[in-house]
Amino acid sequence: MGAGGRMLVDGKKEEKRGSVNRVPIEKPPFTLGQIKQAIPPHCFRRSLLRSFSYVVHDLCLASLFYYIATSYFHFLPQPFSYIAWPVYWVLQGCILTGVWVIAHECGHHAFSDYQWVDDTVGLILHSALLVPYFSWKISHRRHHSNTGSMERDEVFVPKPKSKLSCFAKYLNNPPGRVLSLVVTLTLGWPMYLAFNVSGRYYDRLASHYNPYGPIYSDRERLQVYISDTGIFAVIYVLYKIAATKGLAWLLCTYGVPLLIVNAFLVLITYLQHTHSALPHYDSSEWDWLRGALSTMDRDYGVLNKVFHNITDTHVAHHLFSTMPHYHAMEATKAIKPILGKYYPFDGTPIYKAMWREAKECLYVEPDVGGGGGGSKGVFWYRNKF
Repeated sequence: MGAGGRMLVDGKKEEKRGSVNRVPIEKPPFTLGQIKQAIPPHCFRRSLLRSFSYVVHDLCLASLFYYIATSYFHFLPQPFSYIAWPVYWVLQGCILTGVWVIAHECGHHAFSDYQWVDDTVGLILHSALLVPYFSWKISHRRHHSNTGSMERDEVFVPKPKSKLSCFAKYLNNPPGRVLSLVVTLTLGWPMYLAFNVSGRYYDRLASHYNPYGPIYSDRERLQVYISDTGIFAVIYVLYKIAATKGLAWLLCTYGVPLLIVNAFLVLITYLQHTHSALPHYDSSEWDWLRGALSTMDRDYGVLNKVFHNITDTHVAHHLFSTMPHYHAMEATKAIKPILGKYYPFDGTPIYKAMWREAKECLYVEPDVGGGGGGSKGVFWYRNKF
């Protein structure tokens, strides 16, 4: 897909506005209820047995990879072990990203009809991946409630040019973009959890580990404590494993795959919400439906299935977040005719899209007088200093 026609709607080029193909900012000619009516009713039904089958499937694969690595890699001649371990890291990282997505589904109450089951499974799976389950669940719920809002969205909130750091323009070159991407993919997730980096602005330090931080209300603080307890429990187990097996063994079997999980998580979220065709709105223009439609479906090839289609059904997920992932593809196909030009999809290969978005999406400005019905309350990505 070339740069001149990367926005696709049912395989056709979208109408251009200015120099890029943009998602329409006009009020959609359909309602959420009309979108829902287009989806077969069974797509909204959650099956506890089927949901658990995906957990078992992913954990069995993860266990198999672990068994092969720890039981046979030391028999390999030295040069081959240097190849085998990176292969293990990538495979294990991909599978554990799928586990992360299932826990994410628990946070949306899309795993089963029983909230306590969803929260129990989500807490166990996310804690094992060093994610504070309830703490993240609360902020992520607000992200879904305020997607595309310049003031209230919780993640990958773009900055106006006036609020960029003083050194941002010096990173606007190939070496600078490489550095920015490496830092974002390796440190982005833990920095977001610990210090709310790239998140919504708060007037004091916001952290997913702090029950008394500005992210949480009084009634939510106990859940943050529970999340922190889960993290501490896993860290203690990891400490005991490192003491028994050695730190290098722990890093090879768990640490590096976890880094890959974190990198995929940041990359997926970044590309879902960062695109020159996606608008952001201030309070004068924002509404929930247009915000939910300001997300991008992407194509990760075979990884779409490994990641339980969180990558290529994200628009449907933002519209109906309690829908289980195994019905999301059917739902996406059903809503495309209703959404029409409001359905954003970009099939650009992911490595190209990552580089392009890092190059083109540096800050946002309102498109006043830029053609195509500009508005002071609608912000678009820019890259010129």
